[in-house]
Amino acid sequence: MCGIAGIFITDGARPVDEGVLIAMGNSMAHRGPDGEGHWTSADHRVGLAHRRLSIVDLSDTAAQPMADADATVWVTFNGEIYNHLTLRRDLEKAGHRFRTDHSDTEVLVHGYKEWGIGGLVERLDGMFAFGLWDEEKKRLFIVRDRIGIKPVYFTRKDGTFRFASEIKAILADPKFPRDVEPAALNHYLSFMVAPAPLTMFKDIFKLPAGHILEVDGSGRLEARRYWDAVPGKGIDPVDTKGLSEAALEEFYATGILGRLRAGIDKRMMSDVPFGVFLSGGIDSSANVALMSQMMDRPVDTFTVGFKDHTHLNELDYAQRVATKFKTNHHEVLIDEGDMLGYLDNLVHHQDEPLADWVCVPLYFVSKLAKDSGVTVVQVGEGSDEQFAGYNSYKLYLQLHRRFWNVFKALPGPARHAAAALARGLSCPHTPRLDRIADILGRGARNQELFWGAAHAYWNIHKDRVLAGPIEGGPWPVLEEAGLDAGGLGASDSGEVISALMRSFDSAYPKREELTRMIHNEFKVRLAELLLMRVDKITMSTSIEGRVPFLDHGLVDFTMDIPHAWKIRGGEQKYILKKALAGILPDEILYRPKMGFGAPMAEWLRGDFGRQAENAVLGSPLMDRGYFNRSHIEGRFRDHRDGRRDNALHLWLLFNLTAWHDHWIGGT
Repeated sequence: MCGIAGIFITDGARPVDEGVLIAMGNSMAHRGPDGEGHWTSADHRVGLAHRRLSIVDLSDTAAQPMADADATVWVTFNGEIYNHLTLRRDLEKAGHRFRTDHSDTEVLVHGYKEWGIGGLVERLDGMFAFGLWDEEKKRLFIVRDRIGIKPVYFTRKDGTFRFASEIKAILADPKFPRDVEPAALNHYLSFMVAPAPLTMFKDIFKLPAGHILEVDGSGRLEARRYWDAVPGKGIDPVDTKGLSEAALEEFYATGILGRLRAGIDKRMMSDVPFGVFLSGGIDSSANVALMSQMMDRPVDTFTVGFKDHTHLNELDYAQRVATKFKTNHHEVLIDEGDMLGYLDNLVHHQDEPLADWVCVPLYFVSKLAKDSGVTVVQVGEGSDEQFAGYNSYKLYLQLHRRFWNVFKALPGPARHAAAALARGLSCPHTPRLDRIADILGRGARNQELFWGAAHAYWNIHKDRVLAGPIEGGPWPVLEEAGLDAGGLGASDSGEVISALMRSFDSAYPKREELTRMIHNEFKVRLAELLLMRVDKITMSTSIEGRVPFLDHGLVDFTMDIPHAWKIRGGEQKYILKKALAGILPDEILYRPKMGFGAPMAEWLRGDFGRQAENAVLGSPLMDRGYFNRSHIEGRFRDHRDGRRDNALHLWLLFNLTAWHDHWIGGT
C-alpha cells in the first residue's frame, strides 16, 4: 500500500516543477514511510512520485516509480495484485524478463506492454490505483480498482493534469486555488460524502470505481468503465435450473463459502505481519475463523471499545471469538478525551469530510494494530451490502412492497397533493412526519425511494438548514472525459440516485428491488464513504486494510443470488449464515446486530457539544450564504437539552466546517 502522485504538463508551456512533485509525495508520507521516489521524463513534461509502504517484495529493486528495461513505460502504483505470480508466469512464457524477485508492481509494466491497458486491467485481481505513462505514445493512464477500495483524485487546470492518492498531494502546489464545490456540499448533506466524480474541492475530482482515465498528449481526457456491480456475470442459469430448494440453498452457500475462503486466502499475501479487525459480528468473525484454518500460528486480532459509554461495546463477543479460535487478541478502550485529542488529525487525513463517526474508533484500533507490529489487516466491509444485513434494507423493502408501487400508481396531482399536505404538517419536532413527507415527495417527483442504507439530511431537512437551493455544474472536464455527472447539478439530491438507477434499469430491466438497492450502494455509499473511511484512516497510521468480502468474484456471484435467499423468513443475511454454519458458533451467527459505532450522541451533549457548536457557528463557511444559522443553533440546543437526537446532523456540520476551516479558510 502506498501513495501515488503525478504531474503531466499538457500544454508544454513549462517543465514539471520537481519541487512540487516531491512535495506531493511527501504530503503522503504516512501512506509510505518505508521509502520515496520520483521520476521526471527527459522532456520534463511528465513527473511521477511515490511513497512506499513495503508489503510485497521488500527489496530495493521493487522501489517505485518503476519502468521496463527500455524505460518506455513507467508506473506509480498503490495497492496489491493478488494474482501477480500467475500473471508473471504468463508474461514470462510470452518472453518478458523480470528484474524483481516477486514485485506485483512489475507485472503492471510488462502486462501493459503485452496486453494494453484494457487487457491488463481485466486480468488484475486485487485492489489498486495507479498511474501509468507510455513514453512512446505520450499517454497517461489513471486506473481505479473495480470496487473502489483505493482512491485516486485528479484535476486539469491551466494546462496541467495532476493526480494523487490523496487530495492533499494536489494541494501541495501552493499555487493551486482552493475553494468549495457548492454541488458537492449540497449532496454531502444527503449522502455524508461527496458522490463521485465530485469532491468537496472545486476543480478536483475523484475517478469512480471500475474506471480507466486516459490523458493524451494534448491533455484531452477519455474515461471508460471496465467493471460494474451488476447481475448476470456470476451464476450461469444452467447451473441452478431444476434444483430443489435444498439443492439450491447448498449451491449458493457452497459458492459463497468457497469464494470467501479464497478471498481471505489471497489477502494473506504479505511479506510483513498481518491480522484482523474483530468486532465479534458475523463478518469480522468469519475472517478470523477462516484465516485461522489457513495459518500455523495464532491470528492477531484487534478490537476497540469505549470507557465512558460501555453500552456500545462488543468486547464480550469479540473475546468469545478470540477465545474459540485461539487468537493473539488485543484491545484498546477510548473515551471523549481521546476523541477530542484526535479531531485535528481526523480533519487533516480525511482530506474531504467523511461524516461517519466510525472514523474515530477506526483510528484507534488501526493505531493499536500498528503499535503491535502489524502492517496488514483484513476488515469486514461489503458483507452487509451484499447480503442485506442492514435493518434499513428490510424496512425499505417492506415499504416498497406494501406502499410504494400503489402510491406511484396514483395520478400525479393526487401524489403532489398528499406530499404537500404532509409537508405542511411537518416541523423540526415531528421527525416521523418529516420522513413520511419526504417519502411522499420522492413519489410525487417520480424519484427513487431508496437513497442508501444511511443518509443524513433528507430534502425536508435541507430546506430548513440551507438558506436556499444549491445547484452546480456544468463541469466541462467531466463532460469531455465522459464521466457520468447525472443529477449532480440538481439541488435535489434524489436526482443523483434517480439518474444512477435509470441507467441501471435501462441495461438491466425488471430486476428485483433488493438488487437495485445493492447496485446503488456499490456506486455511492460503499465506494465513497465506507471504503474511503477504511483507506484514509488505516493509511493515516501506515497500515493497509484488505477487504475479502469485496473480492470481485464473490460480488459477481452474490449479485445473482435472489432476494429470497438473502432475506428468508425475516432472517437477514440468511444465505451467508447458512454458508458459515459449523464454522462460526450460533451465538455469533444469530446474535442481534449492533453495528460499529461511537457514542457521538452522548459526546455531543457534553463538553464536545459546546465546542462543536462554537466551531460550526464561528466558521467562515457560515458567512458564505449557504446555511440558516438560527436553525443550526436550534438543533444544537434541542440535542443538548435531550429533546431530539440530532447527533448525525450535528456531526456532519462539524466535519464540514472543520474541513473548510482547515483546508479552505486556513485556520
